[in-house]
Amino acid sequence: MYDHKNIEKKWQNKWKEKSFVRKSRDKSNDKFYSLTMFSYPSGSNLHVGHWYNYGPADTIARYMKMKGYDVFQPQGFDAFGLPAENFAIKNDIHPAVSTKKNIDTMRKQLDRIGAMYDWDNIVVTCQEDYYKWTQWLFLELYKNNLAYQRNAPVNWCPECATVLANEQVKQYTSSSNDGQPYNGCDRCKTEVILKDLTQWFFKITNYAEELLDFSRLDWPKKTILMQNHWIGKSEGAIVHFTLEGYQDTIEVFTTRPDTLFGATYMVVAPEHPIVDTITTDQNKQKIAKYRKESSTKNEMQRTELNKDKSGVFTGSYAINPVNKKKIPIWIGDYVLLSYGSGAIMAVPGHDERDYEFAKKYSLDIAQVVDGEGANFKDEAYTKDGIAINSDFIDGLSTDDAKSEMIDYLEKKDIGKRKINYKLKDWLISRQRYWGTPIPIVYDPNGAPHPIPEEHLPWTLPADVEYKPKGTSPLGTSDELIKRTEDIFGKGWRPEIDTMDTFVCSSWYYLRYPDNLNSDKPFDSEIINKMLPVDIYIGGSEHATMHLLYARFMTKALRDMGHINFDEPFKRLFHQGIITKDGAKMSKSRGNTVSPDDFIENYGSDTFRCYLMFMGPYDEGGDWNDKGITGIFRFLSKVISVCEKGDGETSSESQKMIHKTIKGVTEDLDKIKFNTALSKMMTCMNQLSSSITLSKKDKSILIKMISPFAPHLSEELWEKLGYSTSVFNEKWPQYDKSKIIDDSMTIAVQVNGKLRGSIEVSINMVKDDILAMAKNIDNVQRFIGGASIIKEIYVPNKLVNLVVK
Repeated sequence: MYDHKNIEKKWQNKWKEKSFVRKSRDKSNDKFYSLTMFSYPSGSNLHVGHWYNYGPADTIARYMKMKGYDVFQPQGFDAFGLPAENFAIKNDIHPAVSTKKNIDTMRKQLDRIGAMYDWDNIVVTCQEDYYKWTQWLFLELYKNNLAYQRNAPVNWCPECATVLANEQVKQYTSSSNDGQPYNGCDRCKTEVILKDLTQWFFKITNYAEELLDFSRLDWPKKTILMQNHWIGKSEGAIVHFTLEGYQDTIEVFTTRPDTLFGATYMVVAPEHPIVDTITTDQNKQKIAKYRKESSTKNEMQRTELNKDKSGVFTGSYAINPVNKKKIPIWIGDYVLLSYGSGAIMAVPGHDERDYEFAKKYSLDIAQVVDGEGANFKDEAYTKDGIAINSDFIDGLSTDDAKSEMIDYLEKKDIGKRKINYKLKDWLISRQRYWGTPIPIVYDPNGAPHPIPEEHLPWTLPADVEYKPKGTSPLGTSDELIKRTEDIFGKGWRPEIDTMDTFVCSSWYYLRYPDNLNSDKPFDSEIINKMLPVDIYIGGSEHATMHLLYARFMTKALRDMGHINFDEPFKRLFHQGIITKDGAKMSKSRGNTVSPDDFIENYGSDTFRCYLMFMGPYDEGGDWNDKGITGIFRFLSKVISVCEKGDGETSSESQKMIHKTIKGVTEDLDKIKFNTALSKMMTCMNQLSSSITLSKKDKSILIKMISPFAPHLSEELWEKLGYSTSVFNEKWPQYDKSKIIDDSMTIAVQVNGKLRGSIEVSINMVKDDILAMAKNIDNVQRFIGGASIIKEIYVPNKLVNLVVK
């Protein structure tokens, strides 16, 4: 009888005895830092999606411990931010109270997983002993010119009543506006608007080039591609166009300087300041109307590739610097002031957008690149090719023509080589209550000053109306204003924005190993031994937010002399998504599945194994609980096999055991839980027919199942007569001599088509194998009466008889 309730309760209590499972922090050369992404205590319960992250991750940690590594697996809570604040607002309870209550609940649930967590190293971001050092980090960045303030058009979510970083704005399709795309908040999907505000930024763009280097990381290709795309490196040239009748020039950036002879008009963003200067009197009314219309559109609407391109002629002309031709200057809302210089040279012969625009407004189209498939009458030719109609670069390939043109521009002082990035600096200001206060105060003249470290933590005030009203809630705190004036003087005022919660999670992995340090955020000597994280497991949705920010923060701290490594996470693994009826499980969607009932009925080990057996760990799947009873029967069978009488293990059973060790080890190294469990099921099915098993082989089986079913394994290990934890044991090694087969299966073909198979001794010679193959009844049907013109034998694999 599998008494999972008593077994799991017993061993969860036993694991709390610190001496039971041996730990050591003094062997840095074989450390294994295993980490899952931060938990959000924004609701009252863990759901299946959480379990899918934490349970299998613990299986890896336990496996690595048994392989001899000094495993460090901490856990903590990303407790600031909108999720926790919105939960508090919804339930009419202060965020500090609701967050603590949710953390207490989640800790109990996390304990039920039976994970090997280092709870002594817990980190909770809303506690003063943590956010003091988040503030310290801000001040370090500020001192090193990596944190700054500026007025800028920022993304504003009316529903959340706060600004959003570019990374927190996603593209959605409207259900009420003919399916039109729009920029929306990644939390509530409300359409984001642009708003001019003075905000704080981190200068992540300083690291754009270094952030493109993934050469030493074992990361999923898709995540690397997403970061590369987000950073958006493009190499090209800056070109200066003079303006007819004006002293001003317009600067453009192009990735195709080889097409400069094909630039037949120019388009500038409607909000470009040059528009006021160059618009002629007869065009002012049309320009003003168009600019007003453009101001109502968001960036997504303006740059949508399928949108109808529109624009208005300013009445002025620029001079193409290489052929001195006059080209008209238009404004068009598909050009953005925030990208490049806010102006483009239009080459309609070789750019699809420019081609559509030119066709619509009957503008000149010139072809300056030729290549296979070029059809200049009907479409732009956008591929590489050979330069034509381009004077001194005629006949050159695209790459050579680019290089030659850039040399020419620099020699003539009309342009220069340039690398551009799409990446924007990280906007960290938030107009919400539940976050780390920004450690800045303003003097009576409005100038910002960093708060001296002696006043950290700069605590979050309690006398605040935290429900969002569109302005920063900290501005309502009398205590904060009084505190500021008491310390700095009359007329001084505090910064009332808080930091984006992604700042908290951009460095938490550095705090875990030295979480009780009250003198500094971490001891560099400890951190340099423990980091980087050896495996980091979490969702792929953080590819261009948390993961990018953490990499930036690591590199900045390295450059400031606090750490000596370049990357935070050596190996990254994205678990798949568990869906419910095709939709991602989410508390906000109300479609979560609670594990509690399944754990009550079947046990934590069964639930963990079932999640791992559902399919490949990096794929996930749609939740279906129909197969969980099969996993319960499998673990019950493990108990039955381990309770067999002691005695000799048959050679066939030993072969199966050692083959299974080999297969499970290989699968765990590749994080293929489902196939590892499948191999163990096959093994248990065969061993069920054994009469006896040796104690040695039973111990091998228990050790092999232990990372998957830790509670049950400890119980079986104890019943086998051991007084210490099975997780203090070494992972079993397979014996090569015991997995060698003494027979093999040979496929038999006639004229290349499979007609049968034979089981033969591995020592059988070729002639005997051919003779056996010819005697198969089904083979006789196809060779009888025919002439065998060729006999082919592929050793250990197949026989092919060729007949006519």
